[in-house]
This record gives sequence, structure tokens and C-alpha cells, in this order.
Amino acid sequence: MTTTAHYYGLGLRKRSPVASRALARDVGERFGRMRENGERMVREPFKGITSDGNVIPDLFPLKATGISTEPIRRAALEFRDLLNAEQRQTLQFDVTSDAWRSWWNIHPFLLRHGVLLENLDDQQRAAALRLVQQTLSERGFRTARDIMRLNYTIGEITGSWTEYGEWVYFVSFFGEPSETEPWGWQIDGHHLIVNCFVIGDQVVITPVFMGSEPVVAETGIYRGTSVLQTEQNTGLELINTFNAQQRSKTILYDSILSTVLPPERGIGSDGRVQTAAFRDNMQIPYEGIRSDELSAGQREQLMNLAQLYTSNMRPGHAELWLETVRQHLDDTYFMWMGGTGPEDVFYYRIHSPVILIEFDHQPGIAFESNEPTRAHIHTVIRTPNGNDYGRDYLRQHHARFEHVNGEHVLRT
Repeated sequence: MTTTAHYYGLGLRKRSPVASRALARDVGERFGRMRENGERMVREPFKGITSDGNVIPDLFPLKATGISTEPIRRAALEFRDLLNAEQRQTLQFDVTSDAWRSWWNIHPFLLRHGVLLENLDDQQRAAALRLVQQTLSERGFRTARDIMRLNYTIGEITGSWTEYGEWVYFVSFFGEPSETEPWGWQIDGHHLIVNCFVIGDQVVITPVFMGSEPVVAETGIYRGTSVLQTEQNTGLELINTFNAQQRSKTILYDSILSTVLPPERGIGSDGRVQTAAFRDNMQIPYEGIRSDELSAGQREQLMNLAQLYTSNMRPGHAELWLETVRQHLDDTYFMWMGGTGPEDVFYYRIHSPVILIEFDHQPGIAFESNEPTRAHIHTVIRTPNGNDYGRDYLRQHHARFEHVNGEHVLRT
């Protein structure tokens, strides 16, 4: 076990470990309730995140992009071809399956599915990582891998290998990798979830959850690894360009300590984050300042902040995603809670009809801290109004075509 002296002076929390690789016979009353609640919310019909309960139509047209998705499909097939029959059966789900929605950013095994990377041989695991690499940008893939490495670091710090490890991540396929038919894949584990939906040459990668505790490895074999520092510091730079009037509209609370925030601003272990696991149908009103109240320079800084998240996607498709965000810039809101000093903890949200981004400093789970620290960060990216998991694309596809004997038949 490694000393925690370097990690913000925080000690380790004393708690009973919960297994992360398979469902324990007894997960305890608390986790049992959490699991039942998650299962209940997944059973609810998918609607999508909205600002007022009403889905805005026609935001995500099915159309050719001219940017090939063949590298993703080919990487998926190469990975699947390396698996045996039992592994393939564990990997595979129907494209309409609600297993898409059963991801969870916590480390305990409660609703996991798919094949566990840790159980694969080196060649199979490398192929799985190539699929992630082909779907994400170089920066996005590096962040994903560094989150996995930091999940090893927390194992070194705590010695709790029942809970942590670099390869405790599950991969699932939805549908058959195809040039024309809708399909997708998911990686799901502690602090890292990517959902990739593909139809033709269009791609959706939300929900994306990226986080870590710690966010910087100051000890161990991955010493020097860090994540989400640019997202943290760029958000802070933006808020500190605001004048007093802009700050009064943007900053809802000047602290995120539990003694300051009202209870409804925190959701259990997710802190301020509203769109983590099982919140596919959340109604989240716009809050903060609307971007048309910002200067041209501030609007561009807001776009640059959003680009840090959209640029996790593979090149080409990332630019299309950012352009969609830019088209709705006038309808984009920026909200802040917390301090604005160089060492302060905070939460921020970027919210428009086509994207919702959350950043939050979290209390400790492995570390002993009931208040947020900079050692623990969560971020989430969502596509509001029904296109998380590519669901609106899938709806349009099914509305346009019926499948007869394996063939597309245009509905009349």
C-alpha cells in the first residue's frame, strides 16, 4: 500500500470493499437499494434528457456525412473474431437492448454486462483497445487509457485489488457491425463509460462519463499520469473573464460545500452531477447565463471549453459535432457553482438543445473527505432531446425502413 501523503493530505476512507468483477452474494443494504433503483429506472421507457419535459424534434437528421466509419467497423470485427463462442455470446446484445442504459460509473459490480477486459488475453485486449482508439481522437483515447491507469493507481494506494485495477472494464456490442445497419458498442467501468452508436457514416458517442480519483498520480508505476486538468483549468479561466453582472447570472452558489448548497443540489455519491447513471430521462431546466449575454471573445472561449469534450470523438466526426453545438450557440447556457480562485472546488455546466456537459469536483470515496476536493473529478457529456445512445437516429431508421427477410424495405 502506498502512502497518501502526497494526495492533498487526505487519508483513506475506512469502508468494506465491494467486488468489482462479479456480483457479490451480498452487496449490502445500501448497494442493494441502489441496484434496485437503477434497474427500475432502466425499465422506464427512454425519452431523453429535456429542459422542460418536451423533446425538441428534428434536431438530429439522418444524413450522409461523407466521413467513413469503416475503421470503427473493421476494428469491431477484428476484436470479435478473436473471441471464442462463449465470449461472443457474453459480448453480444440486440441494438435495441436496454443494456445500453445499464452503465454505472461506480466501481462495484451491480449491473455490469459484456466481456471483462481483465479476462482476455493480450491479443484480445489489444484488439478491444484498438476499437476504443478508432472511435475516439488521440486525446480522447489517451484520457480513456489514463483513467484506466489511474484506476490501477488507486489500487496501489488502497491495496484494495478486489475493487480496483487497470483492466476492470466491460465491453459490449449492440447489433452487428455493419456498413448500413445500426449498431454500436460500449465500454463500462469505474470512471469510464463510452457509448458508441453507428449508423452509416454517422456516429454518436454519448453518454460519455470520464472521471478519476485521484486525477493525478504522484506515486506508483503510473506516476505523472493526469486527467481532466485542462477541463478544470479552462473552465476556471472562462468564469474569471466575467464581469460582476455576468457573474451574478452565472454563479448560482459561491461554494459547493455541503453547508452552503441546499440538499437538492446534491444527488448522493454523484455530487452536483445531474446526468450520471440512470438519468436518461432527467428534466433539467436551463440555468446560468445565456451565451448571447457574453462578449464575442467569451462566446469563443465557451466554444473552446465545449470543444475539449467534443474533441474526445474521432477526427472528422468531432468537427461535425462541434459545428452542431455552434449552430445552437445562442441557445447555450453556462452555469457555475463554487469558488473561482486558483485552488477552489466547483461545478460547471454547458447546456443547449444538442449538448449537455457537466464538470464537478467530488467528495472522496477512496479518500477520506466528505467535502469536494480537487483529487476527485467527474465529467459527463450527454446529447439531450432523445439522441443519447443514438436513439433518435435509431427511431428515424425504424420509421423509414422495415426489415423483411433481412432486407430493408422502404415504408410507404
